[in-house]
Amino acid sequence: MSIKSKVFAAAATLTLVGGIGAAGTLSASAATPSCGHFCIEVFSHDFGTHAHPNFILDTYRQGEKVGQPQILFRVSNSDPAEDYTISFQGLVSDFFAAGLVSAAVNLHYGGGAVGFPDDFAYEIQYAPFGVDSGLCAGTGTTAAAGVKVTLQPCGVTSKTVWIVDSADSTFTGYVPLINGSDTNFSQPFVLTYPAAGYPTDNPRPQLFVTNLTGFSNGTLNNPSGVNDNQLWGFDQGVLP
Repeated sequence: MSIKSKVFAAAATLTLVGGIGAAGTLSASAATPSCGHFCIEVFSHDFGTHAHPNFILDTYRQGEKVGQPQILFRVSNSDPAEDYTISFQGLVSDFFAAGLVSAAVNLHYGGGAVGFPDDFAYEIQYAPFGVDSGLCAGTGTTAAAGVKVTLQPCGVTSKTVWIVDSADSTFTGYVPLINGSDTNFSQPFVLTYPAAGYPTDNPRPQLFVTNLTGFSNGTLNNPSGVNDNQLWGFDQGVLP
């Protein structure tokens, strides 16, 4: 069975945050009107909240091509570089059944072993003005520390799959995102914003993957202790 027959359409995007106990705030989003409520906005907890995401996922200079850097930029309802949809969504086990993640990834994140959850997984597709590009945020090579996040063909490999790390989510609705090509299951490779960077810096800091932080210095709202630059939130819709 194909992945398309196993996963839901982009209209069900709120499952992404609903599955971890929090929903996005529609009025705080920033997609263009053409993309509308089907678009999602991915933001870093380093710079914002669901009510005020401030800076969101952006395709550098609107470049619709493989290898285009993925950055964060200030919210705007007129910037098509910030238009993204969910290309595929489902559980890790669904992606494994479709041949898009490895047996090892399924074992650890797809409920393949007793005591391991079957986490949600997604592809985040660049869709300027609501038109799907067929390109998703991902890595050009197998995830490793320092590998940059760029646009890559959707639905081809695990490199464009992002797994919601439910075990390290916060009580307020922020999660690490594990790259689907992960090979390190003690400290997985997760979506990260450069610690010393700021979205208005020039040159623009580029998203990358590196080992998950935390595990020992948690708080009440964030028991895993994951650093804010590895925690992500999701909103949906158009900024008024």
